[in-house]
Amino acid sequence: MDNLKPLSAFFLAIEKDFRISTTHIAIYVALLQFRIDKGFINPIQAYSDEIKNIAKIYSPKTYRKCVRELSDYGYIRYEPSYKKTQGSKIHFLD
Repeated sequence: MDNLKPLSAFFLAIEKDFRISTTHIAIYVALLQFRIDKGFINPIQAYSDEIKNIAKIYSPKTYRKCVRELSDYGYIRYEPSYKKTQGSKIHFLD
């Protein structure tokens, strides 16, 4: 059940945050699922395609925008990788 703590905390935090859309939620939940699959590590290192597939988001532009906004709003810390051989780092702020 500890795996649900970050999800519960996220939903409590966004309850009154009008900036968060269903796309932000889908990406955040996909990031959490990816993190759980990797042994609950923090930070995770992931390629956008891996997260987009889990979140069912197909637009790279939408993905980048929402991940950057989640980072700007303080829900995660996003360190983009501009290398094709290295995924971006995503830190969970829990």
